[in-house]
Amino acid sequence: MTTQRRSYETGHKPKCLVIVDDTAEWDRAVYYASRWAIRVGGGVVMLRVIETEDQNQQWLGVADIMRAEAEEAANEALDRAAGRANGIAAITPERVIREGDPTEQILDVIEKDVDIAMLVLAANPGAEGPGPIITTMAKTMGAFPIPVTIVPGGLTDAEVDALS
Repeated sequence: MTTQRRSYETGHKPKCLVIVDDTAEWDRAVYYASRWAIRVGGGVVMLRVIETEDQNQQWLGVADIMRAEAEEAANEALDRAAGRANGIAAITPERVIREGDPTEQILDVIEKDVDIAMLVLAANPGAEGPGPIITTMAKTMGAFPIPVTIVPGGLTDAEVDALS
């Protein structure tokens, strides 16, 4: 069951969710979301998902080290993205780090925050395809609980400004 969105009710403000991953185009999504937040008086939630693989118990110590390194890298990526958002819109975005399957984690974050009104993703402009998250999520887009905005990764700041 999808939680009713409350983004525009009294006491709430609309937010958009942005995925900060290792792709080159994440910046386009952050830029668009930050500009959108200025226009609507909203906020930005930045999500970094640490993908985990099945860990053997005998390698538990190594798995713990890998998890700590992944969390440190996630915080560094969110620091860069938050700095970019602050420079664009003078906002301090919310930061969320999750572990697991990206699609499941995205849906869970949306379900738990009734103010998230839109998911913003950026597509790779290259011939290799739009990117792993968009490719994976394309199968479930029709049943998605909120609108999804896909920003072409090749747009310049000025082009995004004209659209947001």
